[in-house]
Amino acid sequence: MEDRWSTEHILSLAPDQASYKAAGKLSGPAPWSEAGCGQGALWGLCKGSGSTPYRTVVELATPAYKCSCPSRKFPCKHALGLLLLWSGGPQAVADGAEPPGWVADWLKARRQDEQRRAARAEGVVADPAAARRRAEKRSARVAAGAQELRLRLADRVRHGLADQAPAAGGWEEVAARMVDAQAPGLASRVRELDSVPADDRLAEYALLHLLAGAYGRIGELPEPLAATVRTRVGFTTDTAELLAGPTVRDRWLVLGSRTVAPEGATEEHQLTTRRIWLRGAKTGRPALLLAFGRTGQAPDLALPTGRLLEAELAFHPGARPLRAALGTRYGAPEPGPAGQPAGLTPEEAVAGYGAAVADDPWLESWPTVLTGVVPVLGPDGWQLTDGRHSLPVRRGSVPEAALWRLAAVSAGHPVTLFGEYGYAGFAPVTAWGRDGRPTGIAQ
Repeated sequence: MEDRWSTEHILSLAPDQASYKAAGKLSGPAPWSEAGCGQGALWGLCKGSGSTPYRTVVELATPAYKCSCPSRKFPCKHALGLLLLWSGGPQAVADGAEPPGWVADWLKARRQDEQRRAARAEGVVADPAAARRRAEKRSARVAAGAQELRLRLADRVRHGLADQAPAAGGWEEVAARMVDAQAPGLASRVRELDSVPADDRLAEYALLHLLAGAYGRIGELPEPLAATVRTRVGFTTDTAELLAGPTVRDRWLVLGSRTVAPEGATEEHQLTTRRIWLRGAKTGRPALLLAFGRTGQAPDLALPTGRLLEAELAFHPGARPLRAALGTRYGAPEPGPAGQPAGLTPEEAVAGYGAAVADDPWLESWPTVLTGVVPVLGPDGWQLTDGRHSLPVRRGSVPEAALWRLAAVSAGHPVTLFGEYGYAGFAPVTAWGRDGRPTGIAQ
């Protein structure tokens, strides 16, 4: 029997607001026929404008979607509507049904595609010598770019931080130079310098100067710190390479997720990012999964908050490994433990972030579960307090309406709250109230 998803989780999968609204109109039984659920799939026929109903199927583990409608959005409104219908319980869509032929054929084709992709990945024979030459050439370009950036930063400091007049070309020109040097991480951080408030400018210059200097001495650093520097500068590790190395198998509790689009992105060129935070039930270690979606398509990975997923994760190397790639799964997500997850006091959260920054000086925040805190609105903004110590809520991390939703969940009583804590404050993601049920704050 498949465990039913919450309405909140299903609607979080919508690729845009229009699909979100349209799905609600298809969440009742009226447009559906021959709906069923079994063998990890959900299916049904949805009455449309034509004489032939749309065939809609959802593979629940991934999840993955298929619909005969002409929509180019994934999932389409029919898949979302079917999921909403299914979430109503067995009386809406019965469990244990045998998939009809068109569903079974699609599931079989998906399995075969996965097997072919795995076989191709195993069959790729790399040229180690050519790869080494490419790596050496790039390393030299990045080193030259990092040295140029250090000189540019030093020049700006000598010129004076109070002078707002940009140097020749401004920081955008410097960012373009970092792109040419194949250091996209440096380029991204440089672009942000023009928007840094005057009070924080020197600190940002110092951190960026430290990063560029660290890459210049990359061979002298301990390997975990060297891996962190390479990642911050813009080097990436192939997912297949990660999964071929050591993995961590655990039952991972889904602490929360958030889907965001980059600021300033147009609807035609919008790449959305879904961040999913996990914590190992046995190891206790945190993990962050990233999934991406193009225009009209939700990110390809979704895990319901509060569920447990037994799986193998491969962590990206670093002094504080956090981001991970999802490897082999052992079954679908199952109900998590009742009640709230274990957490820290505000005082312990500050100490925890301090320890993380000691390992990674460029770390802006760290996933944290707070326990027994009450959200309070004061003269300086929202605070999270346990009666002895308080943490500020990071300004702009969630909409103001989301913070009032958090206050409603609390109703003046202590709650357990998951989010990211850093020097700018706490960014809330999920709250557990007195009933022990998780609520997405910004959903």
